[in-house]
Amino acid sequence: SLIVVKLFHSIYQWRNPKANGKLPPGTMGFPIIGETFEFMKLHDALQLPAFVKERILRYGPVFRTSLFGGKAIISMDIELNVEIAKANHVPGITKSILRLFGKNNLFIQSKESHRHVRNLTFQLLGPQGLKLRMVEDVDLLARTYMEEGAKNGFLDVKETSSKILIECLAKKVMGEMEPEAAKQLALCWRYFPTEWFQLSWNVPGTGVYRMMKARKQMMKLIKETVLKKRASGEEFGEFFKIIFGETEGGVETMSIENVIEYIYTFFLIANETTPGILVAIVKLISDHPKVMQELKREHEGIVQGKTNKEAGLTWEDYKSMTFTQMVISESLRITSTAPTVLRITDHDFKFGDYTIPAGWIFMGYANVHFNPEKYDDPLEFNPWRWKKEDLGSILSKTYIPFGAGSRLCVGAEFAKLQMAIFIHHLFRYRWSMKKETKVLRRFMLMFPCGSDVQISEDTKVDNSAGH
Repeated sequence: SLIVVKLFHSIYQWRNPKANGKLPPGTMGFPIIGETFEFMKLHDALQLPAFVKERILRYGPVFRTSLFGGKAIISMDIELNVEIAKANHVPGITKSILRLFGKNNLFIQSKESHRHVRNLTFQLLGPQGLKLRMVEDVDLLARTYMEEGAKNGFLDVKETSSKILIECLAKKVMGEMEPEAAKQLALCWRYFPTEWFQLSWNVPGTGVYRMMKARKQMMKLIKETVLKKRASGEEFGEFFKIIFGETEGGVETMSIENVIEYIYTFFLIANETTPGILVAIVKLISDHPKVMQELKREHEGIVQGKTNKEAGLTWEDYKSMTFTQMVISESLRITSTAPTVLRITDHDFKFGDYTIPAGWIFMGYANVHFNPEKYDDPLEFNPWRWKKEDLGSILSKTYIPFGAGSRLCVGAEFAKLQMAIFIHHLFRYRWSMKKETKVLRRFMLMFPCGSDVQISEDTKVDNSAGH
């Protein structure tokens, strides 16, 4: 009897959590599991999940739930999202992702350590760093892989984008690598499951178990490469020189262990975001002939404007891709159907009559992107709506694809650069994406029918007339 009473009492407490004030409305689902399975149902990536839409109708724009074993607040209110982003620093990650990143990771430790690694990263991925260090390498890699794909007649957009990204970052971070080590680094990504957001049970057969195995392999590879290079006096990449060039009183400010954790996370975050979004962009372009025609015109103009048609892209070429930037901005707006503000609240936060309790996961959706008062026909893919907008902006009150606050994505400009250069080289060929290609989401973007495009080698822009 006591066990039964205790069990019912625990269930009651789970479903009716206490707070220093009135909680937003909502339900907590089953103990531990909560409403995770319903939340994680596969859905069209260009729409908010049915789980969220149903609860907005039932409870309003802010509601409570339980996901991945933790208590959560989901918000569609842009003002609340931005305020939480500004007032709270701790990232709203699940236990499974905490395991994937590692407890000692500088990205998720104190505000000071995070600020330090952001400053380091900005030296490489800020506008000046991109101009001086990245354009040439991304351009060369994109050109090389596009030519290879054209010879084969097809190109996997996600895999190709991932290769470009990893090889570019590996060169800038690690310097020249032995061919076998470089190959193994690229292969590491195949072992990472696409679904980071899971219940945190680390047992054989689960996604968390596979993620931890992949993490161990990649950390080992990075550590071996770093230690070998340091012992032999080999050259590191520019980014390692930035990191190891930082000293206080003659002592390096970051230990080897912290550097390896940092580089691992740097690769991990970059590789699991940009390639997927780029597939969605290519799919949106493919489905809209007028957009394809305008992009073709812009990129033909860039090639034809060069004396040497095979010359590489410059920073000025990139900045001249006005319509391409409009396409990227519109694509980011319409694909922001996952939370762009993720925090764990470090103190009770008052919002109207409600209290957002300390210690809860906060998920802020960019619902403002689909507000008809802010965007005409918000569900329509219309790059021309950005014609009079600031295309250099990565954050505003009505546009938060890269988050907000201290956790605003430091690689946002790098991501946009990769997307623009990839699109440029794609439009040097005749291409089409399979009609059956689907862009779905289970928190992360997924492509059950693949992400291939058919691409023709013999129809380059610079040697064809009006094809």
